[in-house]
Amino acid sequence: MRDEAPSALFRIACSAIIERGERYLLARRRDIGWWNLPGGGLELGETVEAGLAREAREEIGVEIRIVRLVGVYSKPQKREVVLTFLCALADGSEPTTSDEISEVGWFAADALPADTLPKHRQRVLDAALGQREAILRAQTTSTAEDQRLP
Repeated sequence: MRDEAPSALFRIACSAIIERGERYLLARRRDIGWWNLPGGGLELGETVEAGLAREAREEIGVEIRIVRLVGVYSKPQKREVVLTFLCALADGSEPTTSDEISEVGWFAADALPADTLPKHRQRVLDAALGQREAILRAQTTSTAEDQRLP
């Protein structure tokens, strides 16, 4: 019998790329001031769909409909895997601010704010490609490194 290393523990997270026409919804985080996509980690016993819906409600007050999987993003430094989905707003839903979000806005993929978190910018650009197959991408920079990027 060989010595077993402790099992790797990874957090599973999800993010929503909400599309309206050719614009994408970003939310400015109150804690760091950067624009990002709505989303976060799944809670114990929660499905991906339920977690994504909960995060959208908590952060920007909307109900969403998943259209397709955009990509699976490995973040080894944070021991996290992020499932990113292209979504649409449910009829009658309009985004608002919250305790976590100070501002929301719609942006074209080629006109995202300069202070968009780089990993989230990449995910929006991946969605804008419009390919049917999900993208597999490693996002290996740390959050601190991301915040230093121009």
